[in-house]
Amino acid sequence: MKKILRWGLSIVCICWLWPAAGFANENSEWFECHSDEGLTKESTDNILKTEITEFLYVDEEKFNHSVHNINGITCVDCHSDIEELNYDEEVPHEQYLKAVCCASCHEEAGDDFKNSVHMKMRNKGITMTCYACHGYHYVQHMESASVAERENSICLKCHNPYQFHDWLPSRDSHFAYVECVVCHAPDVPRHINLKLYDLVTDSFYKSDKLFKVLGMEPEQFMGTIDANKDGLIDAAEFDNLVLLLKQKNIHAVFRAELVADINSIAHHVNRGTAEKTCQNCHSAESPYFNAVSLIFSKDDGTVERYNVARPVLESYHVSHFYLLAGTRMKLMDKIGIFLLAGGACAVFIHFTARVLTIPLRKKKDQDEA
Repeated sequence: MKKILRWGLSIVCICWLWPAAGFANENSEWFECHSDEGLTKESTDNILKTEITEFLYVDEEKFNHSVHNINGITCVDCHSDIEELNYDEEVPHEQYLKAVCCASCHEEAGDDFKNSVHMKMRNKGITMTCYACHGYHYVQHMESASVAERENSICLKCHNPYQFHDWLPSRDSHFAYVECVVCHAPDVPRHINLKLYDLVTDSFYKSDKLFKVLGMEPEQFMGTIDANKDGLIDAAEFDNLVLLLKQKNIHAVFRAELVADINSIAHHVNRGTAEKTCQNCHSAESPYFNAVSLIFSKDDGTVERYNVARPVLESYHVSHFYLLAGTRMKLMDKIGIFLLAGGACAVFIHFTARVLTIPLRKKKDQDEA
């Protein structure tokens, strides 16, 4: 028994001390090399067939905040052709690794991408990959991202929208508050995001900061605001929320943006399928506004989300989002009608008074003569 124990301990020690080869289970092992900002390799461009230098540095801090790292994905989960590391070699693994296939995990997104204009570009000899849009190692949650952040990090890398939208009225407003795929992937589910914008700091309120000021936990929010307990913030409850924020010295407005759900079908972008019928959006019954959410961003890119009634879009406190007949501010309509009616009444009263006083004015003129 003692002999078996000695052999067992010896084998464990040899395996632990053996430096020549090993499998990299922890990401920290990879950063022993890839944290070097000067780490590069020479490669061949697959389009121009020219020699290029590839940078192999990975920012560990940024990677640690990525979706993949947060979800426990390791380097070898993607670079699966690496089976062991041999530290006797200058490069402890194969120098040329297989291209990472994102569809191995993201199967549904891969299927939707196959029937898209970006996939069809390959017929022209241009290889469009997932990471051309989403990046390599620093993929972030996009749920809380504004329209500008979504477009700048994805669509606007390649596309200049001002070259192709001459027909579109108020282009700047559309580009600022409507995400590209809302129109260019017509089947994708859409919703309105309402985000609290601090007028003092000129920035969106973060979830932790807001709830600290309010003196409550996120799970207590709806219990405080949703007075009728229907799971929906209606217009009256929204006004009460605005009043509560003012009492907490929060001087802010709610900015509304029309965005697409984080859904694989958002990859299904094709020529000739974009939404160009204005009344599908600009109408009182537009389905584009059926889902409205109040969101507060968290540090990891996810959000605290609360369902909001559609009439809240008509509130005076919702800025930068007025769509004719779709999000009408009925109070302003009533004020406008009152002013028009008042003006018409004043003209009518003046005209009536002039008619009724004709005899008096004639008699006055005769007396003066």
